[in-house]
Amino acid sequence: MNTDAPVSDSGAKPIMTARNVDVFYGKKQAIDNVSLDIPENQITALIGPSGCGKSTFLRCFNRMNDTIQICRVKGDIKFAGQDIYDPKVDVVALRSRIGMVFQKANPFPKSIFDNVAYGPRIHSLSESKDHLEDIVITSLKRAGLYDEVSDRLDEPGTSLSGGQQQRLCIARAIAVDPQIILMDEPCSALDPIATAIIEELMDSMKEKYTIVIVTHSMQQAARVSQQTAFFHLGELVESGDTKQIFTNPEKERTQNYISGRIG
Repeated sequence: MNTDAPVSDSGAKPIMTARNVDVFYGKKQAIDNVSLDIPENQITALIGPSGCGKSTFLRCFNRMNDTIQICRVKGDIKFAGQDIYDPKVDVVALRSRIGMVFQKANPFPKSIFDNVAYGPRIHSLSESKDHLEDIVITSLKRAGLYDEVSDRLDEPGTSLSGGQQQRLCIARAIAVDPQIILMDEPCSALDPIATAIIEELMDSMKEKYTIVIVTHSMQQAARVSQQTAFFHLGELVESGDTKQIFTNPEKERTQNYISGRIG
């Protein structure tokens, strides 16, 4: 595989590019020479068996791996043309541009309002109390949650159901107006109804945001994404248009995974 060639064939402009990325935990290599383009305003799904490196690779995009002492990232990752691993990059500012939603909803022990207002406050994004309120309400609306919580914004975020808590975390991520949202198995702890709501939400969000989702569910990847990248044993086996990956993959390993022969 020519690792310097653009990997996305969607025709969309890539907002993020990874080239020849290796990730090590101590001496153990978790990601091996991965190159991938993330097209703007699309949903890209990272799929593959447990332990294949997809979450590790996702965390490279906003330098979350920096928080793991033994983790080393090599290679070239650019966001809007800028090397995100340049020593001069402000990691806090980077993470406000590239938000993250985790597998387990993790609302702060604060009110619903203060959960969403947290980012705009620490990044000084609001000019006044009214402006902050506008940001919170707009974010909750974009996360499809406002109608359900509009009369109880001062109640704890932890009082919400699991699906509502996950949408609160999405509202918190988009309150700082990111360009990319990374989602690490955001529905794995949710029931089918809450999952369907999150999937609909993702579909509406791609007009404004670029989304990269790690999912253990091939059905979810097929439903929500336009691009799919299949990982196996730390390698990127194949990536491209979701429909093609699921109906006519080029690589035997991809076919074996999709048909359930490896997993």
